[in-house]
Amino acid sequence: MVRIPGGRLRMGTSDGFPYEGPVHEVEVAPLSNAEFERFAEATHYRTDSERYGWTAVFDHPAGEWRKVDGADWRHPEGPDSGISGRMNDPVVQVSWNDAAAYARWAGKRLPTEAEWEWAARGGLRDKAYAWGNELRPGGKFQANYWQGPWPAGNTAEDGFRSLAPVGSFPPNGYGLYDMIGNAWEWVADWYADDAYSHSATRDPRGPKEGTERVIRGGSFLCNDAYCVGYRVAARNKNTPDSATNNTGFRCAR
Repeated sequence: MVRIPGGRLRMGTSDGFPYEGPVHEVEVAPLSNAEFERFAEATHYRTDSERYGWTAVFDHPAGEWRKVDGADWRHPEGPDSGISGRMNDPVVQVSWNDAAAYARWAGKRLPTEAEWEWAARGGLRDKAYAWGNELRPGGKFQANYWQGPWPAGNTAEDGFRSLAPVGSFPPNGYGLYDMIGNAWEWVADWYADDAYSHSATRDPRGPKEGTERVIRGGSFLCNDAYCVGYRVAARNKNTPDSATNNTGFRCAR
């Protein structure tokens, strides 16, 4: 884990609300398949998608989301897929409930949304991306996101059509990998459109209740025509029992 210094931040954009947070620790990288497998084998844990028997998968050739029977974290794209040879990929097809269960087992927790953004910015202030204001400085890719026409024409100029192994791109200023792109990451907070306007200015924890949890960071599906989730201020949401093949998590302490 990396020790993240405390400080002040304007959440979201430079016009967002000021946040002052304490020192905290954040995992260097998203949780991998190998790490989640150790948890599942030690506890015999069954994820929400395993219990439901299906989950959501983005179909690349078709360019659409589909309900796929038999898809789960061991079979991210469906029953004919697997994670053999992909143990260093971020674990996906895990719900917020699954992420929280792992964190409890590991003696850790999910970061708050404010902690996540502070860590993702890597010490930079008021920048569009975790590495600055230019999406591809020097023509080099800094994260795994969609290139080409959306939704069926990923040209994979960054070398990846879907998930990339953890650490495939440069770390940010705090030494954290894949805070942007590759897979969305669950955070602790309940989601609300106006959460920032009602949050405490010191160590905010988000709304007290809700129906959806926040996800941050974007994924390999993010594109100018879709979610533009590679912006460091971007936020999204999903229900706590939902899982997809582009959402994972990392822990804090």
